Amino acid sequence: MLFGAHVSAAGGLLPALERAEAIGAEVIQLHTQSPRVWRPNDYPEELLETFAAMAARHRRVKVTVCHASYLINLASFDRALLEKSRACLVTNLEVATRMGAACLVLHIGSHLGSGFPTVLATVADELAAALDRAEERLGQESCRLLLENTAGAGGTIGRSFSELAAVIAACSGDRRLGICLDTQHLFASGVSFSSLEEADAVVAELDATVGLERLGCLHLNDSKVPLGANRDRHENLGEGCIGERALGSLLSHPALQGLPAVLEVPGPERKGPGPADVAAARRLHRNGLRRRHSRAARAAAR
Repeated sequence: MLFGAHVSAAGGLLPALERAEAIGAEVIQLHTQSPRVWRPNDYPEELLETFAAMAARHRRVKVTVCHASYLINLASFDRALLEKSRACLVTNLEVATRMGAACLVLHIGSHLGSGFPTVLATVADELAAALDRAEERLGQESCRLLLENTAGAGGTIGRSFSELAAVIAACSGDRRLGICLDTQHLFASGVSFSSLEEADAVVAELDATVGLERLGCLHLNDSKVPLGANRDRHENLGEGCIGERALGSLLSHPALQGLPAVLEVPGPERKGPGPADVAAARRLHRNGLRRRHSRAARAAAR
């Protein structure tokens, strides 16, 4: 498993690689634009190509992940907002692809109380349209688009594996779509993985609904809120309601090995993840693997 963090792109894309290096990250996640404004950053194509080249030969960073704007809502009934969301997603896909990113993570949006079935067709149409338009403008395949599970607040889409599976099925199983699994969102949505057995059950459900081949990235976060609170509130690893043992139980599952895992935690001074946070992620992963090996040894001895 590769561990890294969301890193600020303040001051430009290239300094972000230096920040990733400084915290010991093998994975870097960046916003393709300021996440809470519609205006894109309008990076020169030469800069995106330079970033891609530098990331490709970086001695530590192995994977680049991008995150789309939080303003996007592909389930909106407001036609103007829907068109703005689609255009924003197209731009984010273009930038992420030109940067050499493996994937772009997306919060699908919210039906605002109208109900998931009422917006499913619209969401599917918008996802397909955005991917097609991005590839038309790129003149090549775009990076993979990963739909992120949500904590379940309000009418957010993706609050369960079955909802994510339904979106992908409504897109006719488009191979360009995958999912990003956020541990805090999973816990806050009411899914426990406090033991190896519970973690195994979660992964089995994911495989049975979405399919493990769709899982492209993990967001590794502890939770400020308790199980089932339906709120998106991240905490540093081991300092929240999930705890290191549960996170290690999930991360150590054999089917998840090799995935990029991105920290989105506040960090020791609430300025973002630092070296200690990345080291903590590796430690809890190792501890989880040890518990699995011990369980297997006990089973073999019976």
